[in-house]
Amino acid sequence: MYATYNSSAAKQTQGLPYPAAPMNIAGGQPYPSHYNASSVVGGTAPWSTGLCHCCDDPANCLVTAFCPCITFGQIAELVNQGNPGCAVNGTIYGLLMGFTGLPCLYSCFYRPRLRGQYGLEEGPSADCLVHFCCEPCALCQEYRELKNRGFDMGIGWEANMERQKPGMTVAPPVGIMMR
Repeated sequence: MYATYNSSAAKQTQGLPYPAAPMNIAGGQPYPSHYNASSVVGGTAPWSTGLCHCCDDPANCLVTAFCPCITFGQIAELVNQGNPGCAVNGTIYGLLMGFTGLPCLYSCFYRPRLRGQYGLEEGPSADCLVHFCCEPCALCQEYRELKNRGFDMGIGWEANMERQKPGMTVAPPVGIMMR
């Protein structure tokens, strides 16, 4: 079981996928490079990247610029721990974008959830204001945060959880005959 830092004084929760000692599982290096106990102020830690650091992941930046519903769907699936999935969240986001032009009405509710799961600080402004003013940047920052925490953004919640089980193999289900 993996845990994350929670704002209530080292309370452990299932936020996944990196262990209680902040480590980037994929690289085995301390996570993030600027993270340390002294950087946690008032129970919150800084984001691993800044709001406008889109050049840190140019592929995601392009996807978010041309089809933000994909990036949002991936984020929402992981924040919701798989239910509903990427396609459902992405479709809702796309419909809101098409009919109202304000998909931030939906996406702004996921930023506080993500922050709560990982004890991240609110900034540079209120969550909904960040999404309203800088929707693509907010989505890219949230995507990078999850990616930097060890999630493989392209495989979804279930596959990420399977990746986290060390050396565990699952036997195929055996059918039971009913008489």
